[in-house]
Amino acid sequence: MPEFSENSIGKLLNVRFSNAIRSICSDTDDQALETIRVNQQYSLPKQLQHCALFIDLAQKEHTEIPSPVLDLEDLEELHLEKNHIELIPKKIQHLKNLKVLYLHENKIQHICKELGELNKLQILDLSSNPLASSSLSIISKVRYLHELRLYNTNLYEFPSSVCSGLHHLKLLGLSDNHLKALPREIINLTELKEIYLKKNKFKDFPLEICCLLNLEVIDLEGNGLELIPTEIGSLSKLQKFFVGFNNLSFVPRSMCHCRRLSVFDTSQNHIQKLPHQLSGLKHLSELGLSHNNLQELTPAVCQQPSLCVLYLKNTGLKILPPMFGKLTFIKILDLSENDFTDFPTVICSLEQLEILSLDDNKICMVPQEVKILTKLKYLGMTSNRFTHFPEEICWIESLERLYIGQDKGIRLLSVPENICKLKNLKELYVENNNLEFLPRNIDLLTNLIILDCSSNLLKELPEEICKLQGLQKLFLHNNKLTSLPVNMDNLQHLNLLLLDVNPMVDPPVEVCTLGKSAIWEYLHKKRHRNAMATKIQAWWRGLMVQKGLGAFAGLVKNGKKGKKSKKDGKKKGKVASKKK
Repeated sequence: MPEFSENSIGKLLNVRFSNAIRSICSDTDDQALETIRVNQQYSLPKQLQHCALFIDLAQKEHTEIPSPVLDLEDLEELHLEKNHIELIPKKIQHLKNLKVLYLHENKIQHICKELGELNKLQILDLSSNPLASSSLSIISKVRYLHELRLYNTNLYEFPSSVCSGLHHLKLLGLSDNHLKALPREIINLTELKEIYLKKNKFKDFPLEICCLLNLEVIDLEGNGLELIPTEIGSLSKLQKFFVGFNNLSFVPRSMCHCRRLSVFDTSQNHIQKLPHQLSGLKHLSELGLSHNNLQELTPAVCQQPSLCVLYLKNTGLKILPPMFGKLTFIKILDLSENDFTDFPTVICSLEQLEILSLDDNKICMVPQEVKILTKLKYLGMTSNRFTHFPEEICWIESLERLYIGQDKGIRLLSVPENICKLKNLKELYVENNNLEFLPRNIDLLTNLIILDCSSNLLKELPEEICKLQGLQKLFLHNNKLTSLPVNMDNLQHLNLLLLDVNPMVDPPVEVCTLGKSAIWEYLHKKRHRNAMATKIQAWWRGLMVQKGLGAFAGLVKNGKKGKKSKKDGKKKGKVASKKK
C-alpha cells in the first residue's frame, strides 16, 4: 500500500473531511470542509479514516464497492452512481453513520438485509438498476429514510411491505416503471411531501394519494389518466401538480381548495376550459395549458394575480381578451403554434414580460406599442407571414435573443440597418429566408454571440462582420457564398463556423471541409501573400520609374521635358530682354 504524504492526499482522494483534518494535514485551507480527489487503488491512512465524511466514486468503472470505503465508519455521504456494481456487500453495515447513498445506474439485482441496519440513512437512490421486487422489503427496515428513489427499476407493483416502516419518508420516486396502482398501505406514509409517478401505466388516478394530507408535489405526467378525482381538493398543502400528457378532458372544481398551488401543468390533454373557481388560486405562478383545445381564455386564466409563467402553445387561440392585460406579473409567455393573424396588442401592456414566443402563427405585422416591453429579452417570431422585416422590433432595446427564421412562413428579403439599435442583442436567428446580404453596420451589434444565417441566398459577407469580436457561433451553411472576408480570422472567440453547401472558391471547398483552423490558416497565408505582392509591386513600379522602362517610360520623358522647358523658359526670357 503506497504511503501518503501531506501533499499527495489532495491529489489521490476525493474525500471531504471534517475539521479534524486540520490537525493532520497542514496544507488545508480555511474552509470547514475540504474536498480532495480519491482513487480506488489507495486507502485512507488510519489517522484520516475517522475524518472522512464524503466520498465521490461515481463513473469510475467500479464493479464492486471498494473494500477500503467500507471501513470508513464515520462516512456520511457516498456516491457510487454510474458504475457496474452488481452487489451490495454485507460489510455495508459497517457504515453506521451513513446518511446519503447514491447507487443509481448500476447492475444491482438484490438488496442485502444488512442495508436495513443503516439506521441513520436518510437518502437512498437505487434508480436504473434491475432490482428484484422481492428484495425491496429490506428497505422498510431503514426506519429514518427521508428520500427513496426507485426510478426506472422495472417495477410492476410497489410492495406494500415497504410502506410499513417508512414513517419518516418525505420523498418517494417511482417514475419510469410499469405501475398500474399503488398499495393501500401507502396511506401509512403520512409524512410524505413529494411523490413522483411519471411515465407509468396508471389509467385511474390513485385515490390513495388523496389521503396523504402533507403532499406538496404530485407528478403523474405521461400516464393514461382520464380524470382527476374531486378528492384532490383535500390536499390543501399541494403546491405543484403535474398531470400533463394524459387523457384528461376537464379539471374538477374542487381544485380551488388547493389554495397553496403554485405550479399546475395540464399540457397535452383534451381540456377545453378551466372552471372559473380556479381564479381563486392566489398563489398560482406557473400554468401549463399547451396542446389543449381551449380556443378561448376564461377568467380562470386571466384572473390569476400571481401568474408569472403561462404556456399556451397549440391551443387554437385566435385572439386574447382585454382582461389578459391583468396578468401584470407575467414574465414568460408561450403563444406559439396558434392562429393569431395579428400581434395581440394587449401583450404590450405586460411590462414585466421577459420571454415571448409567437412562433408558427399567421402574424403579418408588429405594432409600434411593442417598444413598451422594456424588459423583453427573448422574442420568437419564426414562421409567420411578414412581407418584410418588422422594424418595430428594432425598438426593443432590451432584446437579447431574436428568432425570425421563416422555414414555414413568408421568407424575408433583407435585414434593416436599424437592427443595430439592438445594442444588447446576443443571439440573432434569421435562417430560412431569402437574404442576399447582411447590413453593413452589423458590427454595431457588439454583444452578438450567435449569428444564424443558414439557408439563405447570401453571396458575400460584409467586411464589418470581422469586427464582431464576441462572436462564438456563426452558421452560414446552405447559402451562395464563394468567398470569405480576408480578415475573418480576427474573430478570435469564434469556436463554431458552418459553411457546408456553399460553392466556396476562396477558401476552396476542400479547405472549408477541414474546419475553422484550416480556414483561418488559409486566410492568414492569403493576407501575407497579398501584403508581399503589394510590397513587390510598389518596389517594381519605383524601379520602372527610375529606369524609364516599360509603361513608365512616358513618365520619365515627361519629367525630362518638364526640366527642359524650365531651362528653355529662362533662355527665352534672356532673348526677349536683349530684343528690348
